[in-house]
Amino acid sequence: MTQVAPLLALQQLQRQAAGLLLYPAVLNAEPAIALLDLLDQLNQMAIAPVVAATDHQACLRAYGRWFQALAAQGQSWQTWLLSQILWDVNPLTTWAQRHGPTDLPPSLVAAAQQDLRSLQAFFALSGYQVAQWVAAAVEADPIPVWTTDEPAPALDWLRSRPIWQHLLHSPDWSTQVFSLAEHYQCYGTGNLAQYRAFRWQQGALVGIPHPDPIQLAELTGYELPRQALIQNTEALLAGYPALHTLLYGSRGSGKSSLVKALLNEYGDRGLRLVEVPKADLGHLPAIVDRLRDAPQRFIIFVDDLSFEEDDDAFKSLKVVLEGGVTARPANLVVYATSNRRHLIREFHSDRPRPSDADEIHAWDTLQEKLSFSDRFGLTLTFEPADQPTYLAIVQHLAQQAQVELSPQALESRALQWATRHNGRSGRTARQFVDALRAELALAQSASQQSHPLQSHRGIS
Repeated sequence: MTQVAPLLALQQLQRQAAGLLLYPAVLNAEPAIALLDLLDQLNQMAIAPVVAATDHQACLRAYGRWFQALAAQGQSWQTWLLSQILWDVNPLTTWAQRHGPTDLPPSLVAAAQQDLRSLQAFFALSGYQVAQWVAAAVEADPIPVWTTDEPAPALDWLRSRPIWQHLLHSPDWSTQVFSLAEHYQCYGTGNLAQYRAFRWQQGALVGIPHPDPIQLAELTGYELPRQALIQNTEALLAGYPALHTLLYGSRGSGKSSLVKALLNEYGDRGLRLVEVPKADLGHLPAIVDRLRDAPQRFIIFVDDLSFEEDDDAFKSLKVVLEGGVTARPANLVVYATSNRRHLIREFHSDRPRPSDADEIHAWDTLQEKLSFSDRFGLTLTFEPADQPTYLAIVQHLAQQAQVELSPQALESRALQWATRHNGRSGRTARQFVDALRAELALAQSASQQSHPLQSHRGIS
């Protein structure tokens, strides 16, 4: 490690990391922090006249921390670094997301060019090179290197974008500033580019790594409301006016599943789903402002919506549905589900009565409550499932699950299940088919265990 070339390379990397103007956050996450700590250890050992055993141990621990950080991410150093650059939020990415690659301020361009040259030097730093430096510094045998990229849907999508190949093969990243700006404009930045589903939690949008995988093809029945919601979502994605929508109907009819299935159907086209709990509806104006300038299209999803009297959340949702002084963003809609047609609870005591304590214009207040659901431009009704509808859903789900049971037996058992459990609904049908699949699989497994030779030979 006392050779001049590694020492100069280490010090140059440290200067480049310290000099980042726009992208310092890229090197503030754990894999990069661990690497910078390791480079610092190697640099100290390179300039020290005598290297003690404790220095060797500190160097090995620093390398272990970097190895573990990459392994925990399931990404190689190069893959991790590229993804952080493409997801980073900084003045350049924010400007590009709003305005695109045209009219970028020259100062931002110059700063980005400098940063990209520095980050490319880190990208060129292979795991094998770092391992060799560590092995030479501690006079050890060759050290294992983490180079694996584990499967990740977000990264697979990112690798398919043109900018990934541009950076992967460009000899000079400083020439890619405008290509990067175009990417940020098309696909956004931060966690909005990284995830498809979010929940509003403690004042922030939190990405959901594994959203519900329900597909539109798995849903049957309620064809008219389903087609209406699909058409409204298509309008949103195409940039045409889309309506806030209330999905009203009996429990278990698949209202929530339909909304979540839209994400899996249209996520590749830029659709995003933001789940907002009823308790956080007061934050809706802040959520809308957060999403206003993003290039994606958003469904703000409120499940099981209803209000008590004088509920502040009622007022916040009303502002979003009706608009205010601030223009309504064209890139989002509210989809709410409810078991109640009238979303605000009404009591007989609310009815106007001649009394000194009653409001003078009480009918106006009552009508305000009853008409709140009318503020949704589209109301879709999901009626309780009758027996033919329930059995059709069961047959559809059983066919998709490849349940091997005669139609007569399937129908008989499905009706018994509905009687003994939660009545006829799409939810009950799915619960029945899931239980039936488990029962048949366990029976088949028990049969194979009792006849191991037949199982081994593939005899049924």
